[in-house]
Amino acid sequence: MDRILAPGRHSSLLSTHKVLRNTYFLLGLTLAFSAITATASTLLSLPAPGMILMLAGFYGLMFLTYRLADRPAGILAAFAFTGFLGYCLGPLLNSFLSAGMGEVIAFALGGTALVFFCCSAFVLTTRKDMSFLGGMMMAGFVVLLVGMIANIFLHLPALQMALSALFILFSAGAILWETSNIIQGGETNYIRATVSLYVSLYNIFVSLLSLLGFSRSN
Repeated sequence: MDRILAPGRHSSLLSTHKVLRNTYFLLGLTLAFSAITATASTLLSLPAPGMILMLAGFYGLMFLTYRLADRPAGILAAFAFTGFLGYCLGPLLNSFLSAGMGEVIAFALGGTALVFFCCSAFVLTTRKDMSFLGGMMMAGFVVLLVGMIANIFLHLPALQMALSALFILFSAGAILWETSNIIQGGETNYIRATVSLYVSLYNIFVSLLSLLGFSRSN
């Protein structure tokens, strides 16, 4: 006997599917745009933005995107944010290419895609509520923040590698949590969801570059 959903439940499911569909569509577009800006930055050998400009651009454009997330202009802000981060990748990719480690970039891309696919597929197939990760992610954020501040002064390779590994775990947890949040109806804005997933993918990619580059050089 076919199951019949209550009208409210059916409407909620349709809304959730719409947010999820729009999120993945916008994520795909922003990833493509970010890849274009990263390629242009690499080919033109554009200079690195520097720590201050990097942080100002990252947090400034992220704040702007979240502020405009309920308006059409939020989409343009999302492209500006992801395009800026793509530009910031250019100098990093150039350093790997000049060192003859182009395959490291390919492995990092493949690894990032694999992590995203596995995390998303797990939540989408099991429909598991991952809200319990919230507390652990907050604790992980504090650990990462302390580690990053310590690494500014210590410059320890081992600490850098540990931070990269923790960033991958933290970002994988963020993908699980954000995807679950959309499915459970906690996140109803696809622009905010897109930015959250993009940042997680960006951090995984950069962290894998760091780990694989370190292992290759040693």
